[in-house]
Amino acid sequence: MFAKVLFFVTLVALAVAQPGHRYGEAYSSQHISRHDGHPEIVHVRGDHDRGYGHEHEHKHVDYYAYPKYEFDYKVEDHHTGDIKSQHETRDGDVVKGYYSLHQPDGSERNVHYESDKHSGFHADVKYGVHHLVHKHHD
Repeated sequence: MFAKVLFFVTLVALAVAQPGHRYGEAYSSQHISRHDGHPEIVHVRGDHDRGYGHEHEHKHVDYYAYPKYEFDYKVEDHHTGDIKSQHETRDGDVVKGYYSLHQPDGSERNVHYESDKHSGFHADVKYGVHHLVHKHHD
């Protein structure tokens, strides 16, 4: 029985080790660029203090930097089927971007989106179907 198991394991190992058999190859990348300005001091008006019989205002200090960035990433692993990408930019209160991914049913989802403080979040979602072609070798 041990010889049969050893023969089967050896046969599987030889099949996997064949030239052109490419398990494990995958690709991923990411890129981030920040373009924030220098932090600025922002004075925030606080609560009124009535503890000593006279009223005076406490001022709080906070910091604010103008938000501006761009990033993207991409993953392609054909062995697991994990294929996706995203790109997004922000300039102040305006965010724009897209993402794409291959779903388990073989379709591809593409989403373009944007958001700002005046009109909120909007997304345009489209689905595409990729036809798979299977080759049979005799």
